[in-house]
Amino acid sequence: MVSIIIPLYNQADKIKKCLLSIQNQTYQNYEIVVVNDRSTDELIKIIEWSKNEFGIKIEWMHNQENHGAPYSRNKGFRKSKGEFLLFCDADIILEPDALETMLKTLKENLQASYAYPSHLHGRKLFKLWPFDAEKLKQIPHIHSTAIIRREHFPMLGWDENITRFQDWDLWLTMLEEGHTGIWIDRVLFQIKGGGHTMSSWLPSFTYKWLPFLPGVKKYKKAMEIVKKKHKLN
Repeated sequence: MVSIIIPLYNQADKIKKCLLSIQNQTYQNYEIVVVNDRSTDELIKIIEWSKNEFGIKIEWMHNQENHGAPYSRNKGFRKSKGEFLLFCDADIILEPDALETMLKTLKENLQASYAYPSHLHGRKLFKLWPFDAEKLKQIPHIHSTAIIRREHFPMLGWDENITRFQDWDLWLTMLEEGHTGIWIDRVLFQIKGGGHTMSSWLPSFTYKWLPFLPGVKKYKKAMEIVKKKHKLN
């Protein structure tokens, strides 16, 4: 079974489409754990609709305070029961065969601890490449929407002190523990907007030519925090 864990904060306008894309999967042996991180938008109708549609396959958890996505993912992980994990943000739309394809790839490649595809961020294509440990140490590029073997997920889970590049931090932690990934040469999901991924900050040319912009400075500072933690400086 695949446990799909969704941290949610003020994305009531997006999560229904995300859940519909899960409902339409060709692979149906899954559970969904949604962790509401003290959202302030209206969720009652979405919760009622999801329970009617998914029944016992979905569970909603509610944080008493806003703690951030890593905390919510860890909370969802502790509640989950699946042999495989998929951390899926609320603004993600999965292709109908996304679960089936990632799971099949992982089962056929026993040396891999997780399977990750290329994806779209809005209309922008993020076409990745075969797993390369050295490239992973240099730049964040693998999104958190990847199927992971539960047995290889880090004991301490997501680092709740990391506010940006949380996915990069996770993959680096797994690499340090001897766990690597395998790339699927297909677009298997689309990000509909929002989130704190690298692509959501600024166009790439600004990183090089406009280093004085506040957004670029925050981007670089966030990278340095992760690099320092993993001794990559």
